[in-house]
Amino acid sequence: MGRKQNDAEPGRYATLILLLIGVISCTLVYTLATVAFGSGGGNLGFGSLKLIDGVGSGDNAEGEFGVESGECCRGVDNLELWGPAVKWGTDFKFNSSVGCCRACKAMCSGNDGPCLCDTWVYCGNKEACGSKFGECWLKKQKDSLAPDRQEAGQTVIWTSGLVYGKGEGIIGLETEYGTMHIKLYPDCAPYSVSYILELLALRHCAGCQFHRAEGRGQFWDSQGSHVPNAPFGPPFALIQGTLEAQGTLFRKAPKEACPTIKRGTIAWVGSGPEFFISLANHEEWRRDYTAFGSVLPEDMSIAERIAQLPTKPEVWNNVNVSVLEKPVPLFLQRIKTSNGDAKGES
Repeated sequence: MGRKQNDAEPGRYATLILLLIGVISCTLVYTLATVAFGSGGGNLGFGSLKLIDGVGSGDNAEGEFGVESGECCRGVDNLELWGPAVKWGTDFKFNSSVGCCRACKAMCSGNDGPCLCDTWVYCGNKEACGSKFGECWLKKQKDSLAPDRQEAGQTVIWTSGLVYGKGEGIIGLETEYGTMHIKLYPDCAPYSVSYILELLALRHCAGCQFHRAEGRGQFWDSQGSHVPNAPFGPPFALIQGTLEAQGTLFRKAPKEACPTIKRGTIAWVGSGPEFFISLANHEEWRRDYTAFGSVLPEDMSIAERIAQLPTKPEVWNNVNVSVLEKPVPLFLQRIKTSNGDAKGES
């Protein structure tokens, strides 16, 4: 019995030594990480903010959609967005545009007001950028729904992106049955959102409409979850329309972030201008459609009401669909926010 206690002593000391080594190692790693993340510290106390996936953009799409790391940190190439700088790129550099985007998101945290940064501008072409390679400029727009463009075109060396925080980047999809408030996701689909902002600036959307409507039937419950062993359609639990205004030239939308389609997701059909609003969670559609926004949950009743309007059957490419007997015109409108609440702009 006595020997047992003696045998345990060396093991106890060994455990303490290993514990001490572990503490020292963690301290060194933490110190190195702090130096790396705080290398651009200065304006607005950025050096104390953490740059990790999905942090800092309030109700951002990275958390909403559950997309892969970095997928919702996209920008538009050959575009330089202007605006007052909150972080100077000459002494704030990253090895990738994703790092620059995340730096902007990290300055857009919490629910206590607008983002300190809503625009990032990055120079990522070593040959074209020269000494500017890696520069990350963080900016704040006067109007994030109408960002200030400095230059655009093949000769522009910059890549630019937008970040919308909580209560920001919300537009109205107005119909005779009510206005659906739409949260845009420029970090996931910057080219798609750029087109939507162009439509918004037109102040009209003649020809934009919903023309297909299919409810959830018995295949999805009221929360949008698929009923086990039930078919996936038809009906396909969506309302579909077009976002091409008469007199404007629609540019095919490139494939961007294609997350799992959830209830409320707004996505292009193919390359647009056909789009749909999903009334259910379509796990089976993952990676099939570019999503550029979502309907705020409290407004989904409007989409449901449109889905219950009179329809007639048609066959599209050997698929049975339900087409509205009378298409529903839609209009885009600006939304102003107050303390994170979406309100119509007068």
